[in-house]
Parts: sequence; C-alpha cells; structure tokens
Amino acid sequence: MLLKDFYTIVELDNSDKENIKAIIDLNKDHEIYKGHFPNNPVVPGVCLTQLIKEVMENSESKALQLSYAKNIKFMAVVNPEINTRLQIDLKVKYDTEQELIKVNSVTHFNDQVFYKFQGNFKAK
Repeated sequence: MLLKDFYTIVELDNSDKENIKAIIDLNKDHEIYKGHFPNNPVVPGVCLTQLIKEVMENSESKALQLSYAKNIKFMAVVNPEINTRLQIDLKVKYDTEQELIKVNSVTHFNDQVFYKFQGNFKAK
C-alpha cells in the first residue's frame, strides 16, 4: 500500500481473472486530505490510479509496474467525506507474448462514475 491507512479493500472478487471487482473504503481522516484540500477534501487523481495498480497486485499476488496509460478520464470529484466507498471494476486481458496485463477500469459507486482508466501493467 503506497499510503498507509489510505483505504481498505472490503471485497475483492477475482474468481474470474478477466472481470475483477473490488470494493474500497476510503479513510476520510487520512493526512493526505490536510493538503488536498483543507476543509474540502478530494482524492488525488494519482491515488485513483494507484488504487487500480494495488487491486491488480492483490489479484495477481505479485508486484506490478504501470508501463502505459492510454486513456485516463476524471468524470467526477471523489470527496472522501461523501464518497467513503468506491467500487472498482476491471476488465483484464493477458498478453503473454508481450508479458503485459491490459486493464480497462471504471471506478464508481452505484450510478456515479468517478474515474475511467485504460492501461498496461508489467510484473516488476
């Protein structure tokens, strides 16, 4: 975990390695929000990307490195005081020739989409 106590994985369903679902609870009291931003906390975009990486690492049981990000879209602000829980849905394709894990992801809760990501990971 990049940031200690930033989040907790409540549920990780990786029974189908090509369709992974994670439920994340954010720690609304984490120190990162003192600087981003005081009295108006917002989850930094880089942390949303890191969440995807760490969910994939949990699913794969190995360290990964982001090698390429093709498409990143911030659809709505994640305020941890309002949006304490996130769902991350990952569509995964394995490219064994290039040793890549290709991921399309949507971070949302219920009907509110916060973040879309498309990129590749490699084993470290």
